[in-house]
Amino acid sequence: MAFSLPNGTTYAVASIYATLIAVSAATNATEAVLTTAANTYAVGDLLEYTSGWTRANNRVFRAKAVTGTSVTLEGFDTTAVALFPAGAGIGSLRKITTWTPITQVISCEPSGGDAKFVTVEPMDTDTELNIPAGYSARTLAITIGDDPTLPHHAALKAISDGRKIAAVRAQLPSGSIILYNGYITYDETPTLTKGQVMSVKANMAQQGQPVRYAS
Repeated sequence: MAFSLPNGTTYAVASIYATLIAVSAATNATEAVLTTAANTYAVGDLLEYTSGWTRANNRVFRAKAVTGTSVTLEGFDTTAVALFPAGAGIGSLRKITTWTPITQVISCEPSGGDAKFVTVEPMDTDTELNIPAGYSARTLAITIGDDPTLPHHAALKAISDGRKIAAVRAQLPSGSIILYNGYITYDETPTLTKGQVMSVKANMAQQGQPVRYAS
């Protein structure tokens, strides 16, 4: 058992990506191996994956092993063929090449991801049943101390104005990282409350479940 505090967590937003590289095949394995066009990926690179596998779409994974024409996505288990149909992993990868630190983060609050159910009452019983029906949309609200001279201000504004999908990386004091990905909006108008720190807010509409690595 262990308890942790978020104190010391650092954040960054993906501000520059390499050119998309096509994925022509993906294995069903405890850690999926993707066949790519010629690439220059290295172990540890963070890659956004888009494919016919909806449970993988627009998620960011770490490269565990690489060759010039393949990459293994660390921790991405695709052995359940019912969830990851064979042959449907064709798509693309794009490497994150530049991270811009998001400094002066005051809070980072996830919401959504709650289980949804459909309620049904069979004719032959008086008891209703709940049937799983997926999960609600996930969002991430990041409150930041206002300072438009810091690098993240321009990066977040450009992503928001362009209505782009971009990743956010949270680096915890333990060395664990959490990778979020989605559409980011940025409100550069600061709060103005007497006696309180001026702050702005970035919001992410996540396009897939976050990916977490213990170290």
